[in-house]
Amino acid sequence: MIAEKLNTGQKALQINLDAKRYGTFAEIGAGQEVARWFFHVGKASGTVAKTISAYDMAVSDAIYGPSDRYVSRKRLGAMLDHEFDLLLQRLNQSIGDRRTFFAFANTIATKHISKAGEDGGNGWLGIKFQTTPRSEPSTIIIHVRLLDWETPRQQEVVGIIGVNLIHAAFYQHIEPARLIGALMDGLTSQRVEVDMIKFSGPAFIGVDNRLMALQLVEQWLTEAAMFTADGETVIPGELLYKKPVLLERGSFRPITNPMLDMMERARDQFIAEPALAGETPVTMFEMTLRQLQVGDAIDHRDFLDRVDTLGALGQPVLISNFLRYHRLVGYLARQTQKPIGLPIGLVRLRDVLDEKFYTDLPGGLMESLGQLFKNGAKLYVYPSLDKRTGQLFTVENLDIAPHLRHLYQHLVDNKFIVNIAHYDTTALKIYSSEVLAKIHSGDESLAKLIPPQIFEVIKAKNLFGWGQKQAAGPA
Repeated sequence: MIAEKLNTGQKALQINLDAKRYGTFAEIGAGQEVARWFFHVGKASGTVAKTISAYDMAVSDAIYGPSDRYVSRKRLGAMLDHEFDLLLQRLNQSIGDRRTFFAFANTIATKHISKAGEDGGNGWLGIKFQTTPRSEPSTIIIHVRLLDWETPRQQEVVGIIGVNLIHAAFYQHIEPARLIGALMDGLTSQRVEVDMIKFSGPAFIGVDNRLMALQLVEQWLTEAAMFTADGETVIPGELLYKKPVLLERGSFRPITNPMLDMMERARDQFIAEPALAGETPVTMFEMTLRQLQVGDAIDHRDFLDRVDTLGALGQPVLISNFLRYHRLVGYLARQTQKPIGLPIGLVRLRDVLDEKFYTDLPGGLMESLGQLFKNGAKLYVYPSLDKRTGQLFTVENLDIAPHLRHLYQHLVDNKFIVNIAHYDTTALKIYSSEVLAKIHSGDESLAKLIPPQIFEVIKAKNLFGWGQKQAAGPA
């Protein structure tokens, strides 16, 4: 029998009645929305050591140290560290053998939304907590986007998700994927988005935060999550704010020479664009959940193999639910007003221009293209070589449906769609199926088909089943 989910008040009361838990609540920006729940349900004296709202910047700086941004990961970390350390200094000697201490903090910016399409509030929430008395603490931090139009409703969301985070940390930390799902109890994706989560400390040894980023997208807490080449989970604004972006979409199982050549040649042309004014773009890779599927499910080991190889190239990775390019560009345009470049293969360009993929949009293909290119996006198209006939296909000789040819020519003439020049002609003869076959057989000639750093990491870590057929021997 499935246990009935507790509502927000029941969660707060359960914590208040738990004699082991004792901690501090520090909240900046949206009022004491989380602490209020614990006072509202009663018995808070058993849980709440202190609440604090350091709204004045001078007061906040005096307590937590100076900061150039008050709604930031750095400020949240300073709050958690300061309040937890203060608890230990004051109470560890007297009651530390029978209580587990915690510090909860948030720093939030709410915003009244006057019209659709505007960004609402956002903020950081976190908890630093012990799992047993006198143990080293563990930490969970999250970033949220508040999607309600009115500030009071955004404040309400902060209170609910804060209680969910504290309750899940105490009672579900053994199962991080389940903990992530519990964050949305009593909420919907129309009200809040959790686009970053990070676990650290002894309670989460062995937890891979890249998989946790994937869980956010899999469980629909967000449409996209991001992490750096070294696996550090980040929010998009930390990497993309006011910067040009060059993003390549693919399955990367693994990345091959033509995929990397497409990115590098597109980057050369993107940097030369007058609109960039010499600014260096953020270069990154993106995978959709559909591209991550192996069969009918997402194989988490296979996912980590892919991101391990991409990490060898030193670029950040985005995971998303964006099946269509115009939605991807819309997401990127929320983070930056600078140009957006998308390297794309000719086969995928055909899909972008295929009307059957847009029947659910009122404006169909025209609506999709309008949203795709309105934010300064440009497609850099890599040519395709027909394996059977040897014919080369480019932007100029792509076969377009007769009724779309004028539209297509308009996009080409106005340089929304451009050819990638100076490509590696030998790379056009490399196909992903051939690459995977060589991986499975442990064929050293694979080194000619994929970037050298990718080849080395596949061999060193036995990624994608390296040599599994060879090891199995003849049937």
